[in-house]
Amino acid sequence: MAFFPDVPKIAFEGPKTKNRLAYRHYNASEIVEGKTMQDWLRFSVCYWHTFRGTGSDPFGSATLQRPWDDGSNSVENAIKRVHAAFEFIEKLGAPFYCFHDRDVAPEGATISESNKNLDAVVKALAEEQQRTGVKLLWGTANLFSNPRYMHGAATTCNADVYAFAAAQVKKAIEVTHQLGGVNYVFWGGREGYMNLYNTNMKREIDNLGRFINMAADYAKSIGFTGQFLFEPKPKEPTKHQYDFDAAACLNFLRSYGLMDKVKLNIETNHATLAGHTMMHELEYARIQGVLGSIDANTGDLMLGWDTDQFPTDIYLTSQVMLVILAQGGLQPGGTNFDAKVRRESFEPVDLFHAHIGGMDAFARGLKIAAAIRADGVLAKFVKDRYSSFDSGIGAKIEAGSVGFADLEKYILEKGEAAPNQSGRQEMLENLINDYL
Repeated sequence: MAFFPDVPKIAFEGPKTKNRLAYRHYNASEIVEGKTMQDWLRFSVCYWHTFRGTGSDPFGSATLQRPWDDGSNSVENAIKRVHAAFEFIEKLGAPFYCFHDRDVAPEGATISESNKNLDAVVKALAEEQQRTGVKLLWGTANLFSNPRYMHGAATTCNADVYAFAAAQVKKAIEVTHQLGGVNYVFWGGREGYMNLYNTNMKREIDNLGRFINMAADYAKSIGFTGQFLFEPKPKEPTKHQYDFDAAACLNFLRSYGLMDKVKLNIETNHATLAGHTMMHELEYARIQGVLGSIDANTGDLMLGWDTDQFPTDIYLTSQVMLVILAQGGLQPGGTNFDAKVRRESFEPVDLFHAHIGGMDAFARGLKIAAAIRADGVLAKFVKDRYSSFDSGIGAKIEAGSVGFADLEKYILEKGEAAPNQSGRQEMLENLINDYL
């Protein structure tokens, strides 16, 4: 049975095509800096927004038409949804997908029943992966929707809830391993607080550290070699989440001996909610050696919450790709479209339009970033700006061979610091615009 009968496999037709169901810029086999676009971008379709989203919001009910979904919470309906999902992903030509455990399979009355439901759907997922060649980029557990997690999961004040969360993550790691997933993500949607009057912050964060270390130990015991990823977010649904931004996550990882076990999955809309740009969060993670993967979306500058829109801003995607190219890629991570169609875009074909636009935007960003790097103008400017540290007293500072007394002696003898040079910010912004 075809779920998208009127949509052919999406092909690359070039920038002059008038076909809205075609790629203008994403050519999977095109070589950029020695790798194919597919290898650089490693696109992934998210299961939750794309196949479980309804279009409902706090002010209105569901709007999205999903003919393959009968609205029930049955395993049979979940398996039918799997077939629709893989037809979509296959026609789109994306190599990966991602899911939460509760996205793909209904939660049962007990954890045993939930695990049984998940096993049934995982069998269907494995069959579709085999049929299509689509792979699992990462799996994760939903530790935020069920009311039991109202106080958190790994940071809860209820030890039984903590144990339940551990059992759920154990199963999620197992099925991720079973499906050949190359990453496993932790997003602490309720790992934080609403009010410090009733919160023992140290105890909560210590317990979170124990939880992640136990997860890493269990993954190793079953032979799962995939990459663990933390996904920073400052707020929503909690007032303050402990994974606030890349810097907060790094502090946590270092404090609890997890630097060799966990990297970061950076999301655009989460970065902006934290008061940062996506480029800042990516670059901070990269220079610390923990940039693992990205969630590709964007927020609305006029709205102050996590709107999870598809990325269409070429300036944004170019900045993202400058960092990813500097790192040499994201593998085994990728570019996951944690994005949803607006509730007014309710027809199934709108899912294709949304993903095509996002993939083309990143393809353009990749080519623009590669052109900037090839010309070397930006890199040369930055190198020249810090040239005082390449020799003389600057080189001694960076070599660690001088102290305060040495630096005082140096500046007393020199009398005054060398004059500063202009940062040329406006010129550089104009320069980047030349490539767009």
